[in-house]
Amino acid sequence: MWIGYGEDAHRLEPGRKLMLGGVEIASDRGAVAHSDGDALLHAIADAVLSAVGAGDIGEVFPDTDPRWAGLAGEELLERVLELAGAHPLRCERPRCGRVRQVRAVVTLDRPKLAPHREAMRRRIAELCGLESADVSVSFKTSEGMAPDHVQARALVVLEEA
Repeated sequence: MWIGYGEDAHRLEPGRKLMLGGVEIASDRGAVAHSDGDALLHAIADAVLSAVGAGDIGEVFPDTDPRWAGLAGEELLERVLELAGAHPLRCERPRCGRVRQVRAVVTLDRPKLAPHREAMRRRIAELCGLESADVSVSFKTSEGMAPDHVQARALVVLEEA
């Protein structure tokens, strides 16, 4: 069994799209990022890389590489799962694992995210080959300390396949 921890954060600006957990959130502000800025999927991907000792998303998908400009968080997570030998459908590594649980926390002052929880859980579960019950997403605010940013933290448990 392997356990990984990951984090991601982005500044928010007006006129940008806000993606979290593969779900578009109606908001007047969105993430400033080289990719789509989905902090939740990025944190999960970072946690998967951490679990298998394969670096972090900044190493694997550097923001200096134009190939990754606008990369969707869903595609980023799928690529990481393949790289880590944890993709639910494909593994070509000698030692493969499967994601068994995802636990994540998103900090964002507004908009409120609770109405989107189930959609996020379903999408994350689908990407990782899990049941929704194996995915937990909770939400916090910064109590006004960081109103112009979104942060996500994730813990993943992988099991040898």
